[in-house]
Amino acid sequence: MAAIATPRIGVFATRAHRQEFIAMLVLRAASTFVVVAISALFLYLAIEGTKLFTVDHVSPFQFLFSPVFNPDANKPGSLVFIVGSLSVTLFAVLVGGPFGIAVGVFLAELAPPRMVAAMKPAIEVLVGIPSVVYGWIGLTLLVPLIRTVTGSNGFGLLAAGTVLSVMILPTVITLSEDAMRTVPNSLREGSLAMGATRWQTISRVLLPAAASGLTVAVILGIARAIGETLAVQLVIGNAAVLPQGLLGATAALPTEIVIDMAGAQQGSLLEHALFSMAFLLLLIAMALILAVRFALRKRA
Repeated sequence: MAAIATPRIGVFATRAHRQEFIAMLVLRAASTFVVVAISALFLYLAIEGTKLFTVDHVSPFQFLFSPVFNPDANKPGSLVFIVGSLSVTLFAVLVGGPFGIAVGVFLAELAPPRMVAAMKPAIEVLVGIPSVVYGWIGLTLLVPLIRTVTGSNGFGLLAAGTVLSVMILPTVITLSEDAMRTVPNSLREGSLAMGATRWQTISRVLLPAAASGLTVAVILGIARAIGETLAVQLVIGNAAVLPQGLLGATAALPTEIVIDMAGAQQGSLLEHALFSMAFLLLLIAMALILAVRFALRKRA
């Protein structure tokens, strides 16, 4: 009988090492590409965003704290848009944050499995809805409702904040539920064994234990809201004035960039001001990411 040829172990080892080497090269190339792309984006926005100060000689104090936005008169103040962005984001988080956390706690601790199975797809549907749909619904339903109830024109912080509150709910609900489910069962069992009620266990044991995870949920909700453009643009009113209460029309940093970017000439003061606003939004997003990392490290 002919002897059956058996491959040598060295051949397999060499082939495995070669495949591992190729895989490492591909992974390192992908990681390098991501780092280079992000660095290039940051560097480009930093260069273009600082031309307002280095080329046009506008002081950073005037850019950040002047409420007058008139690039033709050399007054590119962005205070109105900064206040508008922060105000509508704060409103959305104050409304959507607690509601989203409450729903997340309910799904993780109180809801029966059938209800959880029914609500999870609904939450996923909310994630997949485009922002323009949220804005269009707000424009056609919410704005007329506010106009009828309050007698105002309907546009303003109330409409924009309400739309953003709904938009951040899927993020806050999902992360809050995950944070509650990661709490060890020993804490639940120990609290109940000590005679605590279900609500006492949730409010005094589980919520403090999941505080860092809930903080991450709220921060990511803020990150979702601060950069939203189209939905806010449709309902905020787009008026370059400081908001006069919840019913007052105003503008935000992303909406102003979208409105004026088409008419900004290359190298003009308006273009430099818009780049400065974009760079400011990037810095805010980076600050939120650092806050998330700090909360996750504290949680770990």
